[in-house]
Amino acid sequence: MPTSTVEDYLKHILLEEERTPGARVATGSLAGALGVTPGTVTTMVKTLSDSGLVDYEAYGGVRLTAAGRQLGMHVLRRHRLMELFLVRTLGMDWSEVHDEAERLEHAISDRLVEKIDELLGRPSVDPHGDPIPSAAGEVPGHELETLAALAAGRRARVARVSDQDASFLRLVERLGLLPGTAVRVVSRDAAADTLE
Repeated sequence: MPTSTVEDYLKHILLEEERTPGARVATGSLAGALGVTPGTVTTMVKTLSDSGLVDYEAYGGVRLTAAGRQLGMHVLRRHRLMELFLVRTLGMDWSEVHDEAERLEHAISDRLVEKIDELLGRPSVDPHGDPIPSAAGEVPGHELETLAALAAGRRARVARVSDQDASFLRLVERLGLLPGTAVRVVSRDAAADTLE
């Protein structure tokens, strides 16, 4: 059974790979995401490489192997199911659940994960619209556009909202931009980097 540190690294590498498909993940971006020094990341990715969980190239970044991806998906599944459980079942605010799920994802058993999945009706997305991997580690693929990329006059539906910043989530909620909400871009101001 991998340590919580190993699980955190694999999950964060997986999330970075999702953001930049096909690219290797820079150790510097991992250091920032995990709140550790670049030297600490280098030491850990070498260990993960020796364990067959990542493919690491010095100064070239890191990429998950099939085994690392499977384990990363397993952790991501637990995390996203816990977020949804905390919101739907315990009534926590969606802006509070990320950090709680970070802690709980390492402590719950596979049996409990399965029971939570069943209780929640086998959901496909977490409260922020992020896809929940299946028990087999599969995530349905679909292309999404960022709201910032939409041209004036375009209509869309909010599908996902980044859950990394609680104050941002509270703002999004106040603005009514929750997953599932239909929106239309009225105007854009590229110079001010705003849209209405």
